[in-house]
Amino acid sequence: MGLLLVGNHLFLRPLLNGLNFLSYVLLTRLISCDNDSVMRIAIILFGVFCFGGISPEVNAEQSALEIIERVDRIFRGNSSRGVATMEVVTENWERHITVELWSLGKDHSLVRVLEPAKEAGTATLMVETNIWNYLPKVDRTIKVPVSMMSGSWMGSHLNNDDLVKFSQLVEDYDIETVFDGERDSVAVWEFRLTPKIDVAVVWGHIDYRVRQEDDMPLWAKYYDEDGDLVRTMIFRDFYNLGGRVLPRVTEIFQEDKPGERTTFHYRELEFDIDIERSFFSIQTLKRKN
Repeated sequence: MGLLLVGNHLFLRPLLNGLNFLSYVLLTRLISCDNDSVMRIAIILFGVFCFGGISPEVNAEQSALEIIERVDRIFRGNSSRGVATMEVVTENWERHITVELWSLGKDHSLVRVLEPAKEAGTATLMVETNIWNYLPKVDRTIKVPVSMMSGSWMGSHLNNDDLVKFSQLVEDYDIETVFDGERDSVAVWEFRLTPKIDVAVVWGHIDYRVRQEDDMPLWAKYYDEDGDLVRTMIFRDFYNLGGRVLPRVTEIFQEDKPGERTTFHYRELEFDIDIERSFFSIQTLKRKN
């Protein structure tokens, strides 16, 4: 890929790219050296190979993966609880709801509506790739079938499949760095996520921009298999929530629906809370509060 990421120390890149040549020079000198010199050069060579002289490209690939994993950990933690508002604006109507949410690792989450009162108690439970919705007005629990995974979640511009796939980017996509530098005087990385072979995903690829200073995501752009932009997610209003800096606001725009959007605004967040896996059950899903 031609890019090597070593933290934010961009000045190290020319040095590391030249290590293969240095290895060659040192090896040729071994032929004419005495035993002590051979030992000293061997030690140097050991350091050269350990710190990346063999393959800068491999280190670059690992760095792209590690950065995306760091971004994911910032948002998720080992467990979390929060309160957020969701505003949905469409061509014909608007919707505002407040939800409480819990998560444990990547595979367990629960979202329950708090307001407005007429929708309070409506909830969604995700356990691994399974999703259930609870409708308190009719006291009914519905498991979302595979055929409805593309359906809208709570009327927003996200669908049920998004709830599952957001936690599987590292598993489902190959990640490469496509830009490392400044945009509008801000140092950023830009990544391209391409679906792995034989993985069933909706997107042709995803582009992701991350601020280098603090690993904050700035935007994500989702493209179909023809390379056309379908969705844009923008992250903004960075603030200390739960002891870590996070974007309080996430906005989602659909290219085929100009003027429409879904906005999530986090009001509260706490991480690494004491919560058991048994909490994420149908019984909890149906609780009123």
